[in-house]
Amino acid sequence: MFEQIKHNMETIAGVAVYPVLSLVIFFAFFVGLGIWVFSYKKEKIKELSELPLK
Repeated sequence: MFEQIKHNMETIAGVAVYPVLSLVIFFAFFVGLGIWVFSYKKEKIKELSELPLK
C-alpha cells in the first residue's frame, strides 16, 4: 500500500515543498508560543491560576 502512495507522491510536481512548508509552520508556531508564554506577565498568571478557587 505504501509503495502505491510513494509512487503517486513522487509523480506530483513540486511535492517536495510540502514537508518543508509544514516544518516551517510547525517550528514558527512553537517558537511563537514559547515567546508568548515566556513574555506573559507573572501577575496575570497568578490572577488566572486563582480563578478556579474564587
